[in-house]
Amino acid sequence: MRRPHLPLNALRAFEASARLLSFTRAGDELNVTQAAVSHQVKRLELQLGVALFKRLP
Repeated sequence: MRRPHLPLNALRAFEASARLLSFTRAGDELNVTQAAVSHQVKRLELQLGVALFKRLP
C-alpha cells in the first residue's frame, strides 16, 4: 500500500500551529500570513481526511 506524500510546508504549518496554539503566531514564526497557515493546514486535513484542529467562529 502506498502512503501519500505530504506537503512539507503544510507539515511545517501544522507543527508550528500545534506548538504555538495559534495560526497567527505560527504565521509570524514562518514569515507567512495567518491565512496562508490556515490554507496549508486545511490542505493537510483534506489530504489526511481528518480534522486536525477545532476551528472557532
